[in-house]
Amino acid sequence: MKPSPCLSPFLLAVVFSVPPPACAQQVVAGTPEQMLKSTIDKVMTAIRSDPGARAGDPERTLEIVRRDFLPSTDFMLTTQYAVGGAWAQATPAQRDALFREFQTLLARTYAIQLTQIQQENTQFRYAPGARPAANATDAVVKTTVITGGETMPIDYRMHRTPAGWKIYDINMMGAWMIQVYRQQFAARLATEGIDGLIKYLAAHNKVQ
Repeated sequence: MKPSPCLSPFLLAVVFSVPPPACAQQVVAGTPEQMLKSTIDKVMTAIRSDPGARAGDPERTLEIVRRDFLPSTDFMLTTQYAVGGAWAQATPAQRDALFREFQTLLARTYAIQLTQIQQENTQFRYAPGARPAANATDAVVKTTVITGGETMPIDYRMHRTPAGWKIYDINMMGAWMIQVYRQQFAARLATEGIDGLIKYLAAHNKVQ
């Protein structure tokens, strides 16, 4: 099973969400909700103001994803959790390669979704939530994507870093992204080991 089809629904919900109108619920500055809102707003503004990306150029869209979305993620942590117990046995070089290839996969899948669907009327709303405690290091932001009269609940798991809150997992319809990939990676790791998983991801990225 290829990784990207499993992730695409998550990314579809993330990248085609736009901030709600001014009259809608406001989020508190400095919270995980504000970080998420700011990131989505920045990505969508860049896509819509760039002629190439707006026309569906996948490479130009990928550049925007790398520039405006990836800084708000911690895909190193995502990679560590998705690889599971094998991460502890991986060398520093193998960890770096796993992270690099997996992040490329996620970024490319994200960009592909942006080029395939353009919906100007999609809305992104936040469920009311309490401000995280001062010492909180992990938070889940519950959101709803509204498009074409349909609604889809999406949860984002974030953790606090010295640079602020970062996205590292996404949940749609009860399936967390890390769990989905961990199951896929486990089968590959069991038969081909860490180097085999790296080669698989690298080969997948080359054909996209």
